[in-house]
Parts: sequence; structure tokens; C-alpha cells
Amino acid sequence: MSPESKKLFNILILGVSFMFIFTAFQTCGNIAQTVITNLNNTDFHGSGYTSMSVIYGVFSASNLISPSIVAIIGPQLSMVISGVFYSLYIAVFIQPSTWAFYTASVFIGVAAAVLWTAQGNCLTVNSDENTIGRNSGIFWALLQSSLFFGNLYIYFAWQGKTHISESDRRTVFIALTVISLVGTVLFFLIRRQEDTKTPGEEDSANEIQGDSLSSQSKMMRAVAAFKKSIKLSFTKEILLLSVTTAYTGLELTFFSGVYGTCIGAVNRFGNEEKSLIGLSGIFIGVGEILGGGIFGLVSKNNRFGRNPVVMLGIIVHFIAFYLIFFNMPSDAPIAPMEGTDNSAYMIPSKEVAIFCSFLLGLGDSCFNTQLLSILGFLYSEDSAPAFAIFKFVQSICAAVAYFYSNYFLLQWQLLIMVVVGFFGTITFFTVEWEAAAFVARGSDYSSI
Repeated sequence: MSPESKKLFNILILGVSFMFIFTAFQTCGNIAQTVITNLNNTDFHGSGYTSMSVIYGVFSASNLISPSIVAIIGPQLSMVISGVFYSLYIAVFIQPSTWAFYTASVFIGVAAAVLWTAQGNCLTVNSDENTIGRNSGIFWALLQSSLFFGNLYIYFAWQGKTHISESDRRTVFIALTVISLVGTVLFFLIRRQEDTKTPGEEDSANEIQGDSLSSQSKMMRAVAAFKKSIKLSFTKEILLLSVTTAYTGLELTFFSGVYGTCIGAVNRFGNEEKSLIGLSGIFIGVGEILGGGIFGLVSKNNRFGRNPVVMLGIIVHFIAFYLIFFNMPSDAPIAPMEGTDNSAYMIPSKEVAIFCSFLLGLGDSCFNTQLLSILGFLYSEDSAPAFAIFKFVQSICAAVAYFYSNYFLLQWQLLIMVVVGFFGTITFFTVEWEAAAFVARGSDYSSI
């Protein structure tokens, strides 16, 4: 197998592995609050929103050390261990207890930081400036197809149900745990890159190999990775992109946790309200896959850079927010187990709700594929620290959003995303224009 074929194979395996793990985890996140609401008349007293806030809070803090962990044990083993913790978190729902639920939330927060730092490293090492856009699109399309499969099952299994029984819950979460473990095992198929550099060069490919270095040498790499993360955090480009990244954290919380809960709480949707959560997840996934596939394919021949894709993303999201504001009751995110009989400025429409799910997924893919692409392009030599900073900012904003989702009415959550999304688009444009200007002059962008 040629080196290029091996790299593409690694990207495909990386995407398929994440597809399995996040088929389980994103389906879990999408239905967690609904399932927990049906448990709260028992001894279980957890909150799905609070759990996600804990996960993303720990996730954000753990991104400070995740480059060091990846430097010590290597990306492949990092992803395998992280996948095991994802599976354990999902397994907690088979027989829920409050202490195990929140303890698993802490552990998966650490695991998520390591997993995504290793993923960014693996993506960058197996790409170059000509293939990073294509590979980001392929990975994103495979990853987000996870939304399709898990939620398709939820749609059919929960159709016509107004209450989720213990048997229903156990069947779903046993299946999701097994699916997550399958994805974890697939990480072992990622092939190591051969060392083709001279001994004096910095060998970024070694990051994917997890070489048998001495303990002292590994510790030095860990300290160097940590210092590099701190240094990168204060560069102009990272600070500007952090605003865009913050927006992706807020809208991630909204489409992956809050919006499904809103749909499930609207009593005017009738007996289909619970199965519509699954259908919503499916159409979010369709939007994600469509966006990732199209933008990955056209990126290689895109003369206009990344800005038009990001502009499309913010327009699509603003349309979705406008329709959701008119279609969903304001108290839907915080409705009790009985749901809400209120309406907004129109009679709640299932068709509009599902169309908004598609728009949320499409807009999210616009932002994330272009952020992955520009980070891989700008920081090809500093991939692990750069992607750790990206996930640090995204996850801390997701944690904040999950926290206020317990209290804020729908219109205030939408307003926050509109404001941050507007400024995030402007800051992304600024970085992309500077990158394009330096490329046009034949300069090394990393020297900025």
C-alpha cells in the first residue's frame, strides 16, 4: 500500500471508529434528559443537563494536560483507553445510580479531552496542505453519520410511547454500550506512519507511532507539549478563532441536548413527541453528513477559501433559530415530565421542527469542517496543542451552555447563540483573510 493510500485508510478507520463510538454517545446525549425525566420518580435524582455540564467542564480543564498524555502514550492507545471510558459512561444508564452517573461524567470528561486531542493529531499527521480539507470533510461526514443510525433506532423503537419503561431503557443502552466498544476496538486498525525524515528534523509523524521512548524522554515531550499549548493560546490567530470555537460549543449543546428535549416536551405533537426526538437526531445527522461530504469534496478545488462555507453556516443557523423561536414554546427546554401545553407564535409544527433539525446539522458541519481545516493548515507542526486549545474553548462553552439550559427560557438561549455566532463569523473571516494573504505571498504562515 502506497503512503498516500495508507494515510487515507487511516482517515477512514478514524472516521468509522468515531462513527461507532458517537453513534452510542450522541444518541445517549440526545435521549438522556428524556430518559432521566422518566426516572425521577425513583431513587435516581440526576440531571442530564447537569451531567453534560460536568462532562464539558472537566473536558475543558483536561485539555490543558491532554497533549502531554498523548505525547507520553501515543495517539492510538490514547483513543483506545478513551473509548473504554465512553462505553462505561453509556453502561451506567443500564442500571442508573446517581453517584455512578456523576462519577462517570467526570471520567468521560477527561477521556473526551484525550480522545479529541489524539484525533486532531492523527488527522493532521495523515494529511498535508492539499488533503487536509478533503480529510476533514471525510472524517466529519463519517463521524456525524453516527447521528443517523442511533436515532433511527430510537424513532422506530419509541414510536407511540409517552413513557420510557425500564425494559425499553435497558435494551437501548445495552445495544449502545456494545456499539461503543466496537468503535474502540477499531482504533487498533490504524496503521503507523513510517519515519521518512532525517534525524535532525522535527518528526511529527512520530506523534502517531507512540515510540518506545525512555521515561525521561517521554516526560520531556509531555512538558514541551504543555508549554506549547500555553504559548499557542495567546497567539492572535488562536484568540480570534476562539470566538468561532466558542460558538460551536454553544450550538453543539443546543442541537445535541437541548433541542431534542424541547421536541420531546411539546404535548401538541401528540403520541409522536418521544419518537420525534429520534427523527430530529436523524435529520441533524443528514445535515451534518451532507455538509461534511460536500465541503470535503469541493475543498480541494475551492478558489474562494473557507469563508463562503462559514458564511453559509451562519445564515443557515440564523434561519433555523428564527423558525425555532416561532415554532417552539419558550418553556420547552425546562418543562417538567408532563411536558408543556404552551405554544409560541404559531401552532407547533412537526415538519418545521424536523426541518430546523436539518438546518442545525448543516450549519454545524459548515463551521466544524472549516475549523478543522484551518487548524490543520495553520498548525501542521503543532497539531496536538492546537486541537487541544480548540476543544478546550469549545467544551468550556458547551459546559456553560448546558448549565444555563437548566434555567434559561428558549428565546434567551437563541439570542446568546445569535450574538456569539455573529462575532465568531467575523473573527474567522479575519484569520482566513490573513492566511490567504500569506499563502499568496509564498510565506510560511507559522511565522506570523
